[in-house]
Amino acid sequence: MTTETHTLEDGQNKCEKCGSTEISLNIKTGKLRCHWCRHEQAPIKIEASPVDISNLKGQIISTGAQNIALDENQAVTLKCTSCAAEVIVNAAESIQARCHWCRHTLSLNQKVPNGAVPDKILPFSVNKDIAFSEVEKFVKKRKFFAHPKFKAEFTSNNLMGVYLPYKVIDANVKTKFRGQGEILLRKWDETRIVGSGKTRRTVTTTYYDADRYSVSREMNLTVEGLTIESNSEKLQHRSSTRTNNVVNAIKPFDLEKSMTWDANFMTGYTAQKRDLNVEDLRDLAEVKIKDIARHQLRDTIRNYNRGVRWEKEDLDVIGKQWKAAYFPVWLYSYQLPNKSIHYVAVNGQTAKTMGSVPIHRSKLILFSSLIGGLFLWLGIAMIGFEGLGSFIIHLIGFLFWYNLCHWIIENRYRNEDARFSHENSTKSTKSNIIFEDILIKRIRRTKNSTGISAANSDSVKYKGG
Repeated sequence: MTTETHTLEDGQNKCEKCGSTEISLNIKTGKLRCHWCRHEQAPIKIEASPVDISNLKGQIISTGAQNIALDENQAVTLKCTSCAAEVIVNAAESIQARCHWCRHTLSLNQKVPNGAVPDKILPFSVNKDIAFSEVEKFVKKRKFFAHPKFKAEFTSNNLMGVYLPYKVIDANVKTKFRGQGEILLRKWDETRIVGSGKTRRTVTTTYYDADRYSVSREMNLTVEGLTIESNSEKLQHRSSTRTNNVVNAIKPFDLEKSMTWDANFMTGYTAQKRDLNVEDLRDLAEVKIKDIARHQLRDTIRNYNRGVRWEKEDLDVIGKQWKAAYFPVWLYSYQLPNKSIHYVAVNGQTAKTMGSVPIHRSKLILFSSLIGGLFLWLGIAMIGFEGLGSFIIHLIGFLFWYNLCHWIIENRYRNEDARFSHENSTKSTKSNIIFEDILIKRIRRTKNSTGISAANSDSVKYKGG
């Protein structure tokens, strides 16, 4: 596979009217405004890629997706001594900044080597007031069980604007999925009498007839605008100390509104350092592409109403294009002493919001115990309390309702399963589909109601989104 490199002109544009470099984004107009003469100039918009993805061949890595040092007169990377995050700040604007993850104060003596200039950037179009309003609405719905210290210290000062680094991938691939599937032919009930005398009773059994097939699907697939976080720490969505997954859940971003990189966009914001290269993300990209392919194939196997189990998934990459981008995020962070860092993230382009709110554990335990106790009392009132067997039944009931209540509230406040559905939401097109369905077995009078074992045609291998 050949590798082609696209060059990128980087740097900080000056005011076209007075020549000043003190320029920042005016969110209301979407233009860059000079601090001196107030002149506004339109940033350079990224035009639609001239590359026909279906004709992509080899590997195209843009300059922004490689390791290129930023101009240290404009932007530097600072190492946070509190949470170890590496934060990019505009050194021409200030000699100090705050970490957007834990809000620790940073200074230039914590400087470390930079990452790379991105190919494109999506400017903020949601201002801080709107973003904080969205955070307030999100937190208000979770106020009852929120930790009292979190509620007491809730302030807009904890909200920071940050550009997060992503790789943006276009791919032209050929896939072949092979496995087995089952089609239900008939379902019926049969009744029979068992026992005699007082034990005589009627038993109904449900039976199924089905056909099992060897299933194969081959197709061409183009994927456009697949995004992957390119910071190793934030790619760890199941982190035990940070609620990273909620940041990913606020996607998608509208890539058609991308602008060419300009350091002026960073004025007033920080940026997360990109520390992952193409080779670091290649395997993950292919896992995501397979997820997309698996879901694209679902409408070709709808007749397999007892499920399909893909046993072999082949991906042949014909062409792939990598670019680097910064996406805008408003990040509200909060950390209780010696506890996990909780984030409420707001998409800086669409205002889509997702977050994690720290829970007052004592209150949650008490409430869950009351719910469990209520159902325990109802159980005793309805069926009584007699002996060890009855005690065990009531204890199981109490634990069930306690844990159910605890899980529902925990899930609502933590949102641990929140994610972006890359398999359904990434733009993709399939073509040249080749079908192969060969009958291999007739299943008669089976009692198995669930269908083929380990069906996976709806599964997602990468849960991060």
